[in-house]
Amino acid sequence: MQFTSLSLKDAYTIELTPRGDKRGRFTRLFCAKELTHIGHTKPIVNVNHSYTQKKGTIRGMHFQHPPHAEVKIIKCLRGAIFDVIVDVRKDSPTFLKWEGVELTENNDRMIYVPEGFAHGFQALTDDVEMIYFHTEYYEKASEGGLKFDDPKLNIAWQLPPIGVSERDLSFELL
Repeated sequence: MQFTSLSLKDAYTIELTPRGDKRGRFTRLFCAKELTHIGHTKPIVNVNHSYTQKKGTIRGMHFQHPPHAEVKIIKCLRGAIFDVIVDVRKDSPTFLKWEGVELTENNDRMIYVPEGFAHGFQALTDDVEMIYFHTEYYEKASEGGLKFDDPKLNIAWQLPPIGVSERDLSFELL
């Protein structure tokens, strides 16, 4: 695993190192020991899989409030996404800044989303599948979110947005 800092404090891309031969390939997606190089020490307690049917669909921007704030590590297994994170830590030098990273089934890249960040994505292809590693259990009472089209954030989505859930549309503007 190779870690590259993003412009937002404590966020990284993780470049994976597949090994292959004539039979196929093998890629390690998680290694607690290697993650200590970027200061990650919390255990992974949930692994989730998502499927998004239509290109242009936006999911997010979601986070959990403390004490249930979580680290997420995200990988696209099928298709392609524009993955977006927003720093919502009020004391951070990158507060309310966003960054987007393209994750695809072929680019062997993941994104490390620190605690205190909102996360969302837009499907760039039909039939997208993703895997999420989480350091906290989901707590409905701690869930929070930002509007995907909040003018204060001004996120530059790659495609016209479709398929936004009622929940995601209900988040208030900043």
